[in-house]
Order: sequence, then C-alpha cells, then structure tokens
Amino acid sequence: MGESKPEPKPEPKPDKKRVTLRDVAEEAGVSLKTASNVINHSGRMTDSTREKVQEVIDRLGYRVNVSARNLNRGKTGFITLAVPTLTAPYLSELANRVIDAARGYGYSVYVTTYAEGSAQGAQSLLRNFNTTVSDGMILSISEVENLEAADLDVDYPLVCVGARSTHGKADHVTPDDIQEARLAAEYLFDHGATRLAVVGSRTEPEHIDSVREAVEGNAQLRLRGVLEACAARGAAFDSRLVMSTGQDWTIGSGARITQQLIDSGIPFDGIVAFNDQLALGALFTLAANGISVPEQMQVIGFDNIEEAAYFQPPLTTMDSCLDWIAPTAVSRILDRIDGTRVLEPSYITTQSHVIARATTRV
Repeated sequence: MGESKPEPKPEPKPDKKRVTLRDVAEEAGVSLKTASNVINHSGRMTDSTREKVQEVIDRLGYRVNVSARNLNRGKTGFITLAVPTLTAPYLSELANRVIDAARGYGYSVYVTTYAEGSAQGAQSLLRNFNTTVSDGMILSISEVENLEAADLDVDYPLVCVGARSTHGKADHVTPDDIQEARLAAEYLFDHGATRLAVVGSRTEPEHIDSVREAVEGNAQLRLRGVLEACAARGAAFDSRLVMSTGQDWTIGSGARITQQLIDSGIPFDGIVAFNDQLALGALFTLAANGISVPEQMQVIGFDNIEEAAYFQPPLTTMDSCLDWIAPTAVSRILDRIDGTRVLEPSYITTQSHVIARATTRV
C-alpha cells in the first residue's frame, strides 16, 4: 500500500495593497498636490485634468484615509455626546439625531453616559475630557447636576443642551420650556378644559410659588409656564393638583400620580404631563378608572416620542424640537472646533408647537 501524498498547501493570496494618493498621482501623470486638490475639491486646474484624476480615483478605488487627514489637520474627526442615560426615549433620539447631523459633516460621534448627581457625574466628565480622542463635547445636562460656572469654563469646544444654566460659559441650545408649557396649557383651555392638573412636577405643593421665578430645569420651567398660562386666562390653579414625581418621569410614575390625583377627589378636567411617558401612564390610569378621553379628561404631553402617535388614543403632545436641537448643536460645536471665528457663548433657542391628536378635543 503506497504512502499517501500530503495535500499541497494553497498558495498564499497576496495582500491587497491599499491604494495611496501617490499611486493616483503617478497613474494620472500629475503632481501629488494636484491629486490632493482633486480629492479635496480645491485648487485651480483645467476641467480635463480634474476629470482625468477623478477617473483614476474611481478606477483604482482610492479612499481617503480620514484618520490620517484629521491627524494632519490637528483634529480627531470625532465629537463626544454626553447624556445622563440612553433609557429615556428623548435622549436616545437625541443621540441618533446628533450622529446623523455629524455624519453630514464627515464627523463621527462617541456617545457616553454619566452617573447623575454623583462623583462620576457631569462635573467629572468635564474635568477629565480627553481631547486626544475627541475634538469637543455636546453635553446634555441632567436635571440633578449642579454645575457651577467654573465647571463649564473648559479649554475645549463645549456646547450644552437641556434646561440647565450654562452661566454664560458655554453655548446653550434649548427650546423655550416656559413658552412651550404655556402653549400646552393654553391649548387645553382653548379646547374646553377649565381646571388643570400637573403630572411631572419636582416641586412640592407648598413650594409652588417659588417656581414663578424659575430660570432653569425642565420641570420648574414647565410648571412656571403652566402657572403663567393660568394667570393669563384668569383660571384658578389648585396647588393640590400638583403632585411631585421627583426624578421619576416614567410611565409607571405617570400612572401612579394620576391615580393619586383621582383619589384626591379634587375636580380637574385637563392634565399637563411633563413628558410623553408620564402622559402615557396617565392615559392608562384614566382608562382603568373609566374616565373617557378626551370627553371627560384632556391630556397633553411633551417630546413627541414615537409611541405617542400609536397609543390609544394617540397622544397630543408638544414637539421635541430635536430636528432643530441636534443639527444646531452639531453646527455650533463644529464652528468652535474650526476656530476660524471668534464666538461668544450664546443662548440659542427656538419655539415649540402643539402636535394635536386624539387626547384633546377638536
């Protein structure tokens, strides 16, 4: 019996060489500078030269080495988005939109979270930011962070979003929460509501008056807006119809607070819920108690999360303005990274609007 011959080893495949800019220049018979100008859509040359170089780029499959280019420019090509959590639908949507907006400028985004109100919170994040891996930060400031001016006085590009003060040290991109809440409350009044309850307050009823001068915080500013709407319409406001949720703005919290409002026996016919999750919880409890919406009770939320349109009944809500916030924050941070213009820290705001659905009357 003859010995079996070993199977021949397959010939190793040659490594595919990365096409370089020099390869393009040599193939096209032009200088490196000319080839670079074609890549960067710059420089002066004849149309025929530009077309010849572009044909070689396409044929050889040349791709720009983004990391090397950014390194040459002294930039990383990344920005950081820092949020307190990605569990909240609003913040996860903010992250998606920031990523999309940055991609349009050729930038990538690192998304990170920080532990709210702790030693590892936003203050630590700001202090330990690594400028060798990211060119700047967009910071969504949590309600529970107490940042001082010194915390925000950093030596790298910083843009903040959310309803907390930046003390004039960083750009602040945010909708007008007071105006937004006024519109929400006025919409309920315009459609027949007479006595409003609030779901989402972080202020105890006995301290409601302090909110009339609030200058920061989503919950405080939105409550101030409701109070101003009631005053402007001459509508009675019963502080007993404001029950604090603390920091819990979940569906479960909205359901529990609404049950407490019903159990109080104090009459009301409209609910301003400070986010859509709270509003969805309120709708669950109203249905469980046989209270018809919008005939007996009208409900409005904030943020226009995806679920709002598909709940039964579909939820009337205030637009989140994320289609404005994300591109505005990205544009501003990239202006600061570019550094060609002197930009003073600015308060950049816009106005929201009602998205009317079936939880309010026509």
